[in-house]
Parts: sequence; structure tokens; C-alpha cells
Amino acid sequence: MEGLPEQLQRLRDRVAVVTGASRGIGRAIALALATEGAKVAINYASSSDAADAVVAEITEAGGTAIALQADVSKADQVDSLICAVQEKWGTIDVLVNNAGITRDTLLLRMKPEDWQAVIDLNLTGVFLCTRAVSKIMLKKKTGRIINIASVAGQMGNPGQANYSAAKAGVIGFTKTIAKELAGRGITANAVAPGFIATDMTKDLKGTEEILKFIPLGRYGEPEEVAGLVRFLAADPAAAYITGQAINVDGGMVMA
Repeated sequence: MEGLPEQLQRLRDRVAVVTGASRGIGRAIALALATEGAKVAINYASSSDAADAVVAEITEAGGTAIALQADVSKADQVDSLICAVQEKWGTIDVLVNNAGITRDTLLLRMKPEDWQAVIDLNLTGVFLCTRAVSKIMLKKKTGRIINIASVAGQMGNPGQANYSAAKAGVIGFTKTIAKELAGRGITANAVAPGFIATDMTKDLKGTEEILKFIPLGRYGEPEEVAGLVRFLAADPAAAYITGQAINVDGGMVMA
């Protein structure tokens, strides 16, 4: 990670929380926001070593970060997470709801517990974190909320009824809170990645078939998703963008 000069850091003295930030897209987002000068809370569910590595990368580059464990599908753990960030830095300016899991299988083979686990983390977790952080942002009359959705929530995907339903819910949720919070200067947007080169996709079968449906002919990189999140979180030009679901998918979904 290479930081920007202080005068170019658009999030200097701002505080960002990124859920599921120990690897993949979440890690890339945390690094991108830190480059902009943000103090970043790296939330993780279980892999403290990976989260600590992200914190070390940020601090070694001159940034500021902490790692905080929490299962964001649990209301009490979300409250503890947000309280810890406030105790450390006093406020929260940016929330990126990125934490997510998959439990893929065809509908008739899907166990109720696999459905519920994905809904609980990927959708309810977004609700819990947003509800907690919005209370802080409403008092400040400013804030930026970015929810990581998926093209699966727009077009569906065989074997992902649970994941697609959760991500479609994230998009609908984002549009609703954008309307509820806009009067207080808070923006809320969803970023919908397509196939991104992460741990989630590295073992996918049929890569050649998948690439046929991507006009750009390749998987995306986590940094490309992080670049859009960085713009929505930091750029003054993003202040008039809210309630949108913006795809980073190589052209897979064209409305």
C-alpha cells in the first residue's frame, strides 16, 4: 500500500468501518480508504492473523487502523463493534458493509440452515450495522454508507438462491435507507461486483464458460471494486449520488 501526500488525502481525519475486511474485496477496500487518510476499523469474523496483517500493512505505510472481531449477524456483537470504534476514534464517517458468505447448492438440496446462515450474515448483518452507524451519522448530518451487493442479486445464479436473495435484499434495503437518510446529508449506495478474483471464486468450475458471459473477457480484481468504493466514500463528486446500485462486472449486466 502506498499512501497519498497528506494534502491529497480526502478522508484525512475521517473514520471508516469495513466489515469482512481481512481478505479479498474487503481488504482491498480497507487499503484504498486508508490511502485516502481514513482511520480504518478492520472487522473480521474469525481470522485474526489475516486482519492483523491488513492492519500492519496500513500502519507500515503511515496509516491508522485497528482490527476488531465481530459476527455482524449478531446484534450484540455489532453494538460492541460500533462502541469500540467510537471509544477509539469518537465517530464514524464511512460504513462499508462487505461481510458475506456463500453456502451454494441447488434449491432442492439447500438445507434451511444454509439458507438462514447466508440471509443472517449477508442481509441482516447489513441492516444491523447500518442501523447502528446511522444513529451516529444522523447526529453529524453527514455520512457515506456503501453496501457490497452482487450481480447475483440482479440476475440470479443457479445454486445461489440464498445468496441471490440476500444480495437482492441489500439493493432494496440500500434504496430505502437512501430515501430515509438523504434529508440529513447521508448517502447510501450499493456496489454490485460480478466475478472477482478472490478466494470465493478461485475454485469455481467452468471458468471458460463463465468468461463467455463477461464482455471484457476476464475476472475483475478486488482493487477495481475498491476503486469505486473509494470514489463513493471520498470524492466530493459522489455527494450527489445516492440510492444507486452500481455494477463492477465487466459488462455482465447491462440494464
